[in-house]
Parts: sequence; C-alpha cells; structure tokens
Amino acid sequence: MDRRAIWAILLMMVIAIAPAFFLKRPAARSAGGPGVGDSVAPAPAAPAAPAAGQARERPAGSDTAQAAPEDTVLVKSPLYTYGVSTRGGRIILASLQRFQSMAKETRGQPADLVRPGDGLLGATLVRGQDTLRLADWMFTPSAQKLDVAGPTPLRLHAARGDVGVDLTYTFVPDDYRVEVTGHVSGVGPNGGLLILDLGRGFPNTEADSNENHRALAVVVKDGDAERTDFASLKAGEPKTLSGPFEWVAVKSKYFVTAVLAFDSTAGRISGATATAPASAGKHPTTADIRLSLPVSAAGSFSYALYAGPMEYERLGRIGHGFDDVNPYGWPGFRTVIRFFTVPVRWLLVFMHDRLGMAYGLGLIVFGVLVRLLLWPLNQKAMRSSIQMQAIQPFMKEIQERYKDDPPKLQTEMMRLYKEHGVNPFGGCWPMLLPMPVLLALFFVFQNTIELRGTSFLWLPDLSRPDPYYIIPLLMGLTMFGVSRVGQMGMEQTPQMKTMLYVMPVMMTVLFVNFASGLNLYYAVQNITSIPQQWFLAKERMKRQPPPPPPAPQKGKGKKEQAASKK
Repeated sequence: MDRRAIWAILLMMVIAIAPAFFLKRPAARSAGGPGVGDSVAPAPAAPAAPAAGQARERPAGSDTAQAAPEDTVLVKSPLYTYGVSTRGGRIILASLQRFQSMAKETRGQPADLVRPGDGLLGATLVRGQDTLRLADWMFTPSAQKLDVAGPTPLRLHAARGDVGVDLTYTFVPDDYRVEVTGHVSGVGPNGGLLILDLGRGFPNTEADSNENHRALAVVVKDGDAERTDFASLKAGEPKTLSGPFEWVAVKSKYFVTAVLAFDSTAGRISGATATAPASAGKHPTTADIRLSLPVSAAGSFSYALYAGPMEYERLGRIGHGFDDVNPYGWPGFRTVIRFFTVPVRWLLVFMHDRLGMAYGLGLIVFGVLVRLLLWPLNQKAMRSSIQMQAIQPFMKEIQERYKDDPPKLQTEMMRLYKEHGVNPFGGCWPMLLPMPVLLALFFVFQNTIELRGTSFLWLPDLSRPDPYYIIPLLMGLTMFGVSRVGQMGMEQTPQMKTMLYVMPVMMTVLFVNFASGLNLYYAVQNITSIPQQWFLAKERMKRQPPPPPPAPQKGKGKKEQAASKK
C-alpha cells in the first residue's frame, strides 16, 4: 500500500474530528518446488517435480528435436486474439481487443498479456524417472486459423518414441476462459506430473510502469486467497507455495492469467513456485512461475486457462473465489472495506452502463447523493458542536474551580453535559461516516478496470493523476472554503488557524498524485458541504449572546461617554 494513502487517510480523519475536538478542548485537558513432497491424486506415488531449470529430456535416439519450423495458430473472437504455437502447444499471444495498451512503446495497440519470448502453458512431463520437456516438442494442429463463433476446439498432437500427447483447447467467443483437456499415452501405471509454465509476468501495458510493476503478484487459492508480490521475492531463490490449490494466478494492475483446476476428481494443482531471476535486484519485476498438475494412470488431465481483464463481475461468475485475485483493501481489512467498495463500484458502473452517464459525471452525482444522504447526520453533528461552544464558559469555570481535583472535575463535567443535553462525542462520529466511502473509492480507482482510460472534461484518465494539477488544487481550495465557512462566528484559536491554512496545503500535496477521479469526488463533497456549513454558522451566530455594553469610564460625563462611543 502506498504510504501517501495511509497518511492521507489519517489526515482526513483528523480533519473530520478536529473541529469538534477543539470545541471541547478544555475538557480534554483534564484527562521445495511445485509438487515436491506432495501426494498427487489421483496418481499415487507421483514423482517429485524437478527444480526450475533442471528439467531435461530422457536421452533416446528417437527424442531428438524435430526440425519442422514453428508455426502459430491464430484464434480470434470479438474479445481476443490468442496465438497457439506448434512448438509445445504454448499460447504465445493473448491480445485483448477491447483494451488498449497505454505504455509508451505500444500505445494504442491491443493489450498483450504475454511477454515477448515467453509462453503460457509450456509443459514438462514427469513420469517415473523420466523428465520430458513437452514445451520443445513440435505439435500438429487440427487447423491453421480459427474464428470463434461458438465453442470451438483446437486439437494438437505430438509423439516421440513410446509417448504420445494429445491436447485440446476449447475456445468460446464471449469469455476469456479456455478449457484444456489432454491425454498422454505411455505414462505408466503410477501416473505422472505435469509442470506448467505461466511465464515471467506481464509486459507493461500502463502509462505508469512503476505502479503497474508494484501490482505484479502471484495469487493462489485453497481456503483463502494468498498473494505473493513479485517485489517481495528474493533474487534467485524459489518461493514455494504448497497446495493443493483450486487456482494459481499471475496478476498485474488490471489483467490476470490463471490456471483453474476446480474438478477435484481430475486432481487439483499440487503446488507452485515463483522464482525471480538472480539479476533482479531488490525489487523484481519478473518471475518464473510454474505449477504442477497430476496426470492420472490413464494418462488424462484437464484444467482451464483464464487470460484476460480483471473485470469484477466476470471473475465473480467463474466462482471459487476467483474475484479475490484482485482484492480491495489490505489484508485483515478487506472484509470491512469490500462492504463499501463493491457497492460503490457497482453503482458507478450501473450509472455508466444503464443510465448512460460518463464516469466523471457519475462521480459528481454520487458525491452529491452521499452528501444529501448524510445531511441529517452532519446537521446533528454540527449542532452538537454549537452546543459544545455554548457551554464553554461553564466548562472554563468548572475547570478553574476543580483544577486540583481531577475526579471531581470529571464528575462535574459529566453533570454539565447531562444538564444541557450535550453529547461530547456527538460531533465526531457522523463526520467520520464519509471516510469509508472515500477510502473505498481509493481502492476502486486503484483496481477497477472499467475506469481505466476513461476521460472527463480535460482529464484524460480518471484512474490517473490530473496532468495539469487543476483538480487537486480545486480540492485544496474547496477544503479551505469548507473550513473557513465552518469557523464563522467561532473564537479563533491557534489550533483552528492551523487547521484552516496548513491542512488544505498538506492534503493537496498528498493528493496531487492520486487518481483524478478521487480528487474530483473529494472536491464535490467539499463544495456540496459548504451550504450546510453556512446555514449552521448563521445559526451559531444567532445563538451567541450579544456582547455586554462597555463599562462607564470614570471622570467623564454623559456627553463625553456618548462622544467616545461615536
């Protein structure tokens, strides 16, 4: 999590509670590798998987590499273009037609999820004491090109010596999920182990490559989703994730590739490893991701590949907690924050898709709605602050009288609150209610692909900072305006002056590199709260007693006193 976000959240909480706090301030002064050692079902006594980089083929005269040239079968649908290589049956292209790359080198091109020179689903077969690197075998495809209009299979076959491999990829036009089934002949009575390669991560597809690299992670699912960031890996040291798992995924900020193994009868994913290259340094941005699947004694295996965007609803339809691959919030806090993020995200997408609103306009409407819904609670909180201000003279008197007797002071303060019907905390908690929504929006703009690249007015991308710094400056100015209006009719203290001038500057500096959509929402919240602050400030000034008349000055007559008043 970005430290700036943590500081911003803390400062927003300070801003929310500080006015009420200062009003009652006098009272406050009184107090091993994939599959290693795993029991692989349904293949009993499955052999251990070799460490990354140690797999080698069984030496045999019939196993030398075939000289046929590598070819690529293009599979196209309205959503994607996948490229399946005849060398190893690997997927070497995963181009998403609806999502453009924003990286400088590939800007405007469809986002591709496979790094150059990499491949997804390159396989190594372990049977008995033999290790066969299928990723180097040449496969014969059933077609040279596929246009996907319905469920469309692509069959591939390869054989060497006594081992034959049949693969079937089944594509559908409206989903990024690819069903994979296979059969290996000659695997032996004890079955075997299939080690799949999920590549080394993603090519950069975002304008801010550093932010995209920070999001790179391996996520696995058994009971709860477990995330391992690339940046946490130690160079050259494999990170072992022990299964069994329902799925293993590699994610960037907005995209994910994953192997899904939901059918327990076919065997779950035994384990996975993530290995950063030895030259990666302290913060790796690539990692070799491998996982292991069982091959039954009959030689069969099956799983599914997902290679596409992290659209929350689409991931949710897959089930098995796959939407947790892109969790909102921090570990240990996600259950609470998702209570807010999921509805907020749904409402913004609903207003865009069903009501035809631009996302920026939807944010403005949403900000106004939140303020209107919270108007009664804020009204109560602000009136509680006015009541606290009204009893300040009595509080000071009690403090002076009992300054040497803290227990008595506390008793008298509670009696004063009760007599005047004042709740000392009534001005605080209603002001904190907008904070979860603002925090939820922070994660929505960080993780929601629907907001990626959406423009509004002069803002080219609501999920990225304002390149002209207009919105964060507007947010800071409106924060100053809210504080200035809210302090009308109040006795100015050094603390209040600090809040008035320093906090807007600090928050502007913190928010300047946050998503412009977040700044837009915050600015709308400030603007729509100014009328309420103004009405209550007027009410506060009406309740204030008139100033006492000046005492008569000695040695002056009535005419001189009247003249001095003029």
